[in-house]
Amino acid sequence: MKRPNGIRAFPLTAIAAALAAACGPALAADGDLNELIKPVSTVEFGLGYVDSDNQRFGQYSGLNEQGAYGLLGLDLIRRNDATGTWFRLNGRNLGLDSRELRFEHNRQGNWGYFIEYGQTPRHNPYTIITRLGGVGTSLQTINATPAPYRLDLSTERETFKLGFDKWLPRGFDFQVRFHNEEKDGARQWGQGTNNNIRFLTDPINQTTRQLEVLVGFTGQRLQLSGGYYGTDFTNNNTALNVVGGIAGQTPMALPPGNQSHQFNLAGGFQFTPTTRGTFKVAQGRLTQNEAFIVPAVLSGRGDLGGRIDTTLVQMGLTARPLQKLSLLANVRHEDRHDRTPIAQYNTPGGTQNGFNEPRSFRTTTGKVEAGYALPAGFRVLGGVEYEEKFRSIAPVRVVSHRDQTQEMSYRAELRRSMSETVTGAIAYIHSDRNGSPFFTTLTNAGALGSNLIAPLHLADRERDKIRLSVNWQPIDPLSLQFFADKAKDRYDSRDATANLGPRSGKGDLYSFDAGYSFSEKLQANAWYTYNDNRAVQASRSGTDWIADLRNRGNAFGLGMNVKPLARLEVGADLSHSDIVDKYGQAPVTVLAVGNLPDVTTRLTTLKLFARYAVQKNAGVRVNYIYDRYTTNDWTWSNWAYSDGTRVIEQPNQKVHFIGASYYYRWQ
Repeated sequence: MKRPNGIRAFPLTAIAAALAAACGPALAADGDLNELIKPVSTVEFGLGYVDSDNQRFGQYSGLNEQGAYGLLGLDLIRRNDATGTWFRLNGRNLGLDSRELRFEHNRQGNWGYFIEYGQTPRHNPYTIITRLGGVGTSLQTINATPAPYRLDLSTERETFKLGFDKWLPRGFDFQVRFHNEEKDGARQWGQGTNNNIRFLTDPINQTTRQLEVLVGFTGQRLQLSGGYYGTDFTNNNTALNVVGGIAGQTPMALPPGNQSHQFNLAGGFQFTPTTRGTFKVAQGRLTQNEAFIVPAVLSGRGDLGGRIDTTLVQMGLTARPLQKLSLLANVRHEDRHDRTPIAQYNTPGGTQNGFNEPRSFRTTTGKVEAGYALPAGFRVLGGVEYEEKFRSIAPVRVVSHRDQTQEMSYRAELRRSMSETVTGAIAYIHSDRNGSPFFTTLTNAGALGSNLIAPLHLADRERDKIRLSVNWQPIDPLSLQFFADKAKDRYDSRDATANLGPRSGKGDLYSFDAGYSFSEKLQANAWYTYNDNRAVQASRSGTDWIADLRNRGNAFGLGMNVKPLARLEVGADLSHSDIVDKYGQAPVTVLAVGNLPDVTTRLTTLKLFARYAVQKNAGVRVNYIYDRYTTNDWTWSNWAYSDGTRVIEQPNQKVHFIGASYYYRWQ
């Protein structure tokens, strides 16, 4: 959404003059009791300026174009002491496309309601050079314009929320929540396969509604909450028609409308002062009955008749039977049963039989955990967790599959308060996943394939993880925290000759945080994080090859807040991240392949602010942000659609933002 020309022309000198004229009498003495017991309202307004167009800095805030922006925020609060009634109007980013506004009105312990409005933009981080006509509509033409032009795609969500609460006699309460979201715009899309892909845009004009109704009960030992949750999704564009596209691929269906309904009940019961049980049950149904854009000739159906029934049952128990012993146990069962009718929609051939594939899932998890306090400040914890998943399977498929996986995890942890200033914990977790036999792949003609390669999420796997955490406060103003998490995965190959499929994986995470309070007027903090994730797998495509994928990142930050004068407060935050993605490849047999280039992405952000109190209840604030994004991502650098459309990412993006505002507070 473009900013109005009028706001771009508004000079920053005007706001500077207003700020200078606002300077008034000196601050009154602190400690006004009236200020502590009465709510304070605040309004803040000003102007901000972005020095250049950008694709990342303002991707979700709307600060993506060079120019001036209005800065407006408010927090208006009123309380009627006689009735206990509150009024509150809160607004954030009201001068930007990412604005939020909320009104609340409630009486303590009796009733309350709120109305909320919000906008969320999303700008495509790539620049597109194309000749496509009809962008964002349901009728688009390939190469409609005589010359290529620049296209910047974006979407915008507008949300409207309503809520009502009522406290009833005898411990009952009632809640209603309604959420309506309108999403409009266009996003990058395409048509075709392999080396013949035409550029298109997905014309987005969608509405999503959610309704939740809850009735609760709070007693001395029993608490209950039950109700209804439903959703409705409507796509106002049901199909995209393409002129000059690939034959047989127009019209193209867009996401169809669908609905969901769920009834649920949850609660807890205090059996004894040290024993509590909890539960939750839910039954739901999801449906999709929107008419097909083109009649399904083979099946004779006019719509999918999609239906999924869901069931959830969950129970838990916590207890402290002894002063030093604590116990925890819970179990959860979730059944997602796809009841969509099976029909033939496509002409069979090769590796598909033309029938749709309903996908049902059933997951059961359970956990038992115990903790015991030992002498010398030690505490030991141990636990066992079990997960079992069932998945439906289609008879004709080209990917190896098993319908059941089981995973057992064992956890042991030791904690200790080593002194009044040092606490630490170390934990070891071992997981072992296996499952039912793999099905041999089958073609539509009945020919058997193989079942040598196990998909990553289905493969037999052993995982070992070590976790360490330390909190240290050597002196009163200084606090230090350290956390380390190291995991290693081992996969069992089902082909002893080629050793195909997932082979190994690892994940390392280290973080360090420090905070120091030099005085009431000066505080500082620093942090550092390192992560390294790696996966190695071998596959087969005519001949064998290995993929060694790795993601490694370093990030650090520094911050400081200082109040050199009674009226003046300044602060600074610096953060930097460096992420490297590696795509290692090597031949297992004769395939002569080399590593793909690494992708390195760096982001540096510096934030500065200064706040000066002109008088006790008013002042000025200045903000400055420097944001730099660099990448050598080759994914789009040489990419071109078959119709000539090109996609470009700016490899170096630097943005400066400065804002000045005036705030006023009153009771």
